[in-house]
Amino acid sequence: MIGLDTNILVRYITLDDPVQAMRAAQIIERQCTPDEPGFVSLVTMVELTWVLETFYEFSNELIAGAIERTLGIATLSVQNEREVFTAMVALKTGSASFDDALIAALGAWAGCSSTLTCDRKAARLRDFQLA
Repeated sequence: MIGLDTNILVRYITLDDPVQAMRAAQIIERQCTPDEPGFVSLVTMVELTWVLETFYEFSNELIAGAIERTLGIATLSVQNEREVFTAMVALKTGSASFDDALIAALGAWAGCSSTLTCDRKAARLRDFQLA
């Protein structure tokens, strides 16, 4: 397995630099395989959403679509795929930001009864509790 940094996914998704986009496609589509997938960490997924929102001004729907497509790539292994999917759905439906929803999903995955927060918006999520 080989780890992939955020910029590889950004180039693959945005195609903003033809040379780097082609290199990213070669990595994801040829160098990585289902037997030897590229590893995408949770940090990479959170960075990806931040970059797409901040620098590329993607809407929540476009970001959710990019996450969903990333999860569907057979040559990638996304850390905590189920929790990333849960967070993507929350973003797509407008019920939470990706990062807040991921924090809640990971807390539930870890067996937490709830995740305490001072963030009133995050507290609306089922697995958060206002401190």
